[in-house]
Amino acid sequence: MTALRPGLTLGITIAAACAIAAALAGSAWAWLHFLAKPLATLLLLVLASTAASPVSPRYRATILLGLFFSLVGDVCLMLPADLFLPGLVAFLLAHLCYIAAFAPGSDARTRLACIALFAVFGGVNLYGLLPRLPADMRVPVLVYVAALVVMAGLALARSRSLRNAGAQPGLAGSARAAAIGAALFVLSDTLLAWNRFGGGIPLASLWVLATYYVAQWYIARSVDLHTGGQ
Repeated sequence: MTALRPGLTLGITIAAACAIAAALAGSAWAWLHFLAKPLATLLLLVLASTAASPVSPRYRATILLGLFFSLVGDVCLMLPADLFLPGLVAFLLAHLCYIAAFAPGSDARTRLACIALFAVFGGVNLYGLLPRLPADMRVPVLVYVAALVVMAGLALARSRSLRNAGAQPGLAGSARAAAIGAALFVLSDTLLAWNRFGGGIPLASLWVLATYYVAQWYIARSVDLHTGGQ
């Protein structure tokens, strides 16, 4: 397992870079994007599954399931067919898995404050985006944003609560990695939404995919208590 991890890190980096570069290069390189995009997420799944010192079997299982649903979502969103709604559902299921992973370990007051923080951010974006959404997408997007906000809020609350409680460094570091990943996931989805429904963003593939892969990287590495060694 120890020898495998440096190779996984390199493989994830190369696959993610190829997915981004191919998306920016256009249709002539679509084959590379179709190969590299799911490969990067698959390697992240392997990274999490081979953690030498997992936080707990339950934590690892829920993160692995979340990464699996993310892989399904990646495939849906990259295909030429309009599979945005199935992709949205797949990522919704991923966030529900992450919610299950991040929910324990924080107190009620911290959870409420952190969820409220992300809710304000989500609400501001929804205020601008909702009038631009097709009518049949408004309810799915609202449900998705609610799950995204709760996921990120719970991750941040868990990190803050464990740090304030003086948790062991490994557990605190794992929670911090998850919180960073969750926040970057919010950023990535925000960029994706504004690019799709808000009129477009220059170099959108670069910003959306880069933040997405870094987000999933942090979430995957949060499985291991020795996150500094990944």
